[in-house]
Amino acid sequence: MDYHFHMRTQLPPSALARDERFHRITTEERFADERLNGAGEDRRMDPASSESADRARRQMHGIFVGEIQALEGAGRTAFDYDTSETPFAMKLDMARQCWDEARHVEISLLLGDHMGTDVGEYSEAVTLFEAACHPDPVFRLAGVNRALEGLAIDVFTTMRDFAIEMNDQVLYFAEDWMLADEVTHVKMGSNWLREITKNDKERQTQALEFQRTVDGLFNFRGMRGEGREASIRLARKFREMAGFATEEIDEIAAMATADREARLAASSATATAI
Repeated sequence: MDYHFHMRTQLPPSALARDERFHRITTEERFADERLNGAGEDRRMDPASSESADRARRQMHGIFVGEIQALEGAGRTAFDYDTSETPFAMKLDMARQCWDEARHVEISLLLGDHMGTDVGEYSEAVTLFEAACHPDPVFRLAGVNRALEGLAIDVFTTMRDFAIEMNDQVLYFAEDWMLADEVTHVKMGSNWLREITKNDKERQTQALEFQRTVDGLFNFRGMRGEGREASIRLARKFREMAGFATEEIDEIAAMATADREARLAASSATATAI
């Protein structure tokens, strides 16, 4: 008897497989948690702060689950479309990214051990994978390879700088290694987005608008920025290497500044009312 199996395409976030170690929360719950977003105070990992070790561990766990979701997102982009929608060479790039992300998951798991973090010690929101759920592959390139992997560039640069301040050579080496991969992933997304939409500028414009929406979400209410107070530092140099125009980086920085000012104003108003 012949059995024919069809693997599901366009997988929703709710269908992602996890074992009992993981504790999933919604994106709404993630953004409502003031422990993560900061209620007016700075949230950067200052080596002089007594909270820096816990913040670093939380960040490392977030990177770990983020790498799992990046692997899943790249895998779905490689699988969900036929070659009439995505060129075969792009599928190969997505497969290469899956290999990189799988390696990042392993590295992040070991870094968790190094920093004293267990799988599931902190929660997992599927915010990152949600950027990979758009039915249009060009929008996925914008949301995953440019917005999500762009965030990874910023996070890995921040963690690498923190490792320098802490004189942690293990953390520094691992973050620097993964950072190089993320620059490549963003560059692949930038190149393929332009290639696929070279004869459809309206689709390109719409995809980049979608990316701006995702980038706004990934500013985490002003946690990302260029100032010393930012807990996620916007990495201009590496973003430029990855194919971001200066104007694009300026726009992300401006959105982050506006988000941070709005959060501080809301916090100040709440304190005054109390």
